[in-house]
Amino acid sequence: MSSSPNRMSHLDRFMATIAREPVDRPAMWLGLPHPASWPGLQEHFQVKDSRGVNERLNDDVWAIEMPYDSPTANAIYIALNFSDDPLSTDERTLTKPGFFANITDPDQLDTFDWPDPVKYIDPERCRQLVEEAPADKAVMGVIWSAHFQDACSAFGMETALVNMLVEPEMFQAVIDRITGFYLRANEVFYEATRGKLHAVLIGNDFGSQLGLMVAPDLLGEFVLPGTKLLVDQAKSYGLKVVHHSCGSIFDLIPGLIDVGVDVVHPIQALAAKMEPWRLKEAYGDKVSFCGGVDTQELLVHGSPDDVRAKVAELTEIFPTGLIISPSHEAVLPDVPPANIEALFSVAQ
Repeated sequence: MSSSPNRMSHLDRFMATIAREPVDRPAMWLGLPHPASWPGLQEHFQVKDSRGVNERLNDDVWAIEMPYDSPTANAIYIALNFSDDPLSTDERTLTKPGFFANITDPDQLDTFDWPDPVKYIDPERCRQLVEEAPADKAVMGVIWSAHFQDACSAFGMETALVNMLVEPEMFQAVIDRITGFYLRANEVFYEATRGKLHAVLIGNDFGSQLGLMVAPDLLGEFVLPGTKLLVDQAKSYGLKVVHHSCGSIFDLIPGLIDVGVDVVHPIQALAAKMEPWRLKEAYGDKVSFCGGVDTQELLVHGSPDDVRAKVAELTEIFPTGLIISPSHEAVLPDVPPANIEALFSVAQ
């Protein structure tokens, strides 16, 4: 940039980036490292916890996962267990038949034991987590609200996608009920943290390496209306909305823009049509982005110099409007901490 603002706070830099306004340096976010990655990061940076890593990196974002604790789930993204497989309590099961696999009558929706999220989200714990955030960071609530992925789990993925065509009323009834679950859960979180959050991360995975898993018109008919309800709810609390989807989602971005998404995450760098220059050219004046530093090859196998070169390239393409981050929400243990340090070197 020919000129840049004076030194900005983390929050001001984050907000200016989303607004596509000039920044003093690129906004940065580490993402959500896999639990197995933290020991290596802490050892590399010689700190005792994730907060120390965040401070050493000069990260602009402090992410807080919405607390959820029920007898069957310790995270909001596995709160709805539609499988009989006891192993599925640890993660959402998409490939096995779900509870509604053989149900085609929407009147049978209540045969599933829908949990009440109000019982399992502690407002005091929500407040405590936000109040523990470091000063002047952009505080982002990670709430996921993955209504499409849960709908796929409710039937089994293949059945769900077929039902969008052959049993549309049933699919719509299930995804609407799931959306309602998340709207209620989010309300508890938003009320407890009112005025102390700055953004939220929601999302569903819509893309493969080569393209969308579902045609954009079907997503527009069955999924994006629920996404809009979730976005509108967040914005009613004054929050910016970061929408996550892995894969090649180039053709869905106009739909995400239409429902009010502020930031598209994570720019899966090696997915088809997700090159940063292409995204900047097509959508750079309508929405901002987060991600772009490849976690499939570059961060795993590249050198620190390779990583720094990629960050310099991204900054040239996006002098603002891009929160530089790994191209997936989770940094896995196969990423050398030295490459994470190199990614953030521009922030030092």
